[in-house]
Amino acid sequence: MGRFDAIVRRSQPRRPQAEAGNRALEAPGAIDSDLRAQRDRLIERFTVMQADLGGAFYEMAIRDHVRLDVLTRKAAELQRVDVELQKVERTIALERTGAVGVCSNCEAPYGPGLAFCGQCGHELLRMEPAR
Repeated sequence: MGRFDAIVRRSQPRRPQAEAGNRALEAPGAIDSDLRAQRDRLIERFTVMQADLGGAFYEMAIRDHVRLDVLTRKAAELQRVDVELQKVERTIALERTGAVGVCSNCEAPYGPGLAFCGQCGHELLRMEPAR
């Protein structure tokens, strides 16, 4: 195994490996196929962008010419994709559990008719005072 192979193995992206375990928990057809396809596209995009960011830093570092503005811009793009992926994954989790929403405080899913989060106790519905 060469030096490059060792670097590639150590820098494997975290998302696709975590997603492989999640896919096993999903019942076939339980999740909208468009949503699943969107998640898969975002995972692929995230993986490519993460590898690109790491490669860009490596190339800059070996030439002793690190440009933080370029790396920061690439990291910001990667973060935007990661946020979008998290939203899709949250939607999938809601569909899988039958929840109606997630707590704004701890992001735990909750069912219909609840006023407070069962995880953290945060108020879920705005309660109007009785008149």
